[in-house]
Amino acid sequence: MSLTKQNGNSFPAFPRLFDDFFSRELFNWDNSNFSATRTTIPAANIIETADAFEVELAVPGMEKQDFKITLEGSQLKITSARQQQSEDKTRQYTRREFSYQSFQRTFELSKDVVDQSTIKATYNHGILKLLIPKKEEAKAQAPKLIDIA
Repeated sequence: MSLTKQNGNSFPAFPRLFDDFFSRELFNWDNSNFSATRTTIPAANIIETADAFEVELAVPGMEKQDFKITLEGSQLKITSARQQQSEDKTRQYTRREFSYQSFQRTFELSKDVVDQSTIKATYNHGILKLLIPKKEEAKAQAPKLIDIA
């Protein structure tokens, strides 16, 4: 048996194994799901359809009034701040527990592609969903058949 060189590697069985292993999120210590303050940032799914973009953020345990969505120029900003405090006033306590959650996600929207005047947002079962319609001229057009003269 002889070893053949494939894609510059002397061991054809292993290149993808090592490439996949070392390029995974496990070795990304500067993970983008953490902010500069080391708080988590909700994961986002962005789906493009023929008519719109859909943005989904996983934010369980929040209420729709906890979110603020603004559009400044071409930047769509989603922010949230929520503070919870639990205090037992009937007893003398030695510990008081509270939590504070906040995040900000910013998405750059192309004014040439999206219709900024008709963006809609819903919050249901821990998922914040934004529907960002495309302008008519940016929607995928059906192929046009060109006659040969």
